[in-house]
Amino acid sequence: MGSSHWSTDAYHARRAYRASRGIGEFDYHDTSTRAPRSTWKVHPSLDPHGVDVRESRDSEAHPNSLAVSVLFDVTGSMGGVPRVLQTKLPDLFGLLLRKGYVEDPQILFGAIGDATCDRVPLQIGQFESGNELEDDLGNLLLEGGGGGQMTESYELAMYFMARHTTLDCLDVRGRRGYLFIVGDEMPYGAVKAREVREVIGDDLSENIAFPALLDELRRRFEVYYIMPTGSAHFRNDEVRGFWERHLGQNLLLLDDLDAVCETIAVTVGLGEEAIDLEEGLRDLSDSGSGVGEAVGKALRPLARGRGAVASVPGVADLAGDGPGVDRL
Repeated sequence: MGSSHWSTDAYHARRAYRASRGIGEFDYHDTSTRAPRSTWKVHPSLDPHGVDVRESRDSEAHPNSLAVSVLFDVTGSMGGVPRVLQTKLPDLFGLLLRKGYVEDPQILFGAIGDATCDRVPLQIGQFESGNELEDDLGNLLLEGGGGGQMTESYELAMYFMARHTTLDCLDVRGRRGYLFIVGDEMPYGAVKAREVREVIGDDLSENIAFPALLDELRRRFEVYYIMPTGSAHFRNDEVRGFWERHLGQNLLLLDDLDAVCETIAVTVGLGEEAIDLEEGLRDLSDSGSGVGEAVGKALRPLARGRGAVASVPGVADLAGDGPGVDRL
């Protein structure tokens, strides 16, 4: 995966073609939801069950791959996030590539539901370098379920990313990838072995407590949690407090849902030491984006408190600025 190239022209041509024929951007969702809920299932291309690994690999076309993963909650009010992401893909790639933040980004999209009650609790795409990302987004089922509490199965998605990804940026160059979770709730307290067997297919012998899972995940990825305005729990102190305790400045509170892609791009630019925050905001302005204020507000705590993505010659000090972690 990840051997093609992004083309904004091809993106717009595809949108025009589909619009001319009355085909929605999320055709799989539209088709699936015309049938009874009992028949809903994950698209085969996004099914995590039985997957060995999702790979972010170097290639002749992309010799310096960098893994960027974006997983979003599609329960309840969060179901609009992938629709925003789909329309903003040119902005994401434009900043990462044209502004030189990353030489060879490979992006994976996934969706998170609730394994206690949803038909499709986890959907995971491939790491892609080009317009195939549109297919991954278009194959999502936006279930809009959830259990009505303040927990969703974020931990199940994090387990998959910790144990079912292979990253050349890490294995070859000792640099972690990036993982962004876009949501407004908390994970369950542990990864449940039963849910892992049912959804992913691993024969896990026992549950894994969330803190232990997060430590494992952070050996592979720099982990961020984006809470966008308009979500049901955006102003909930319990949810904010949970993520702040576990991620510190990597909790990003975003006042504008339309700024998700730009926030991701500038965060990666900061982590790769390609820009500082003010340079990133100038790049947004130069590109005609109107979301600079929201991006700046979300990222200033991060820019003040932290620096570059970790370089991991061995096992990084996961708690903060210890040996093996390069900071600005």
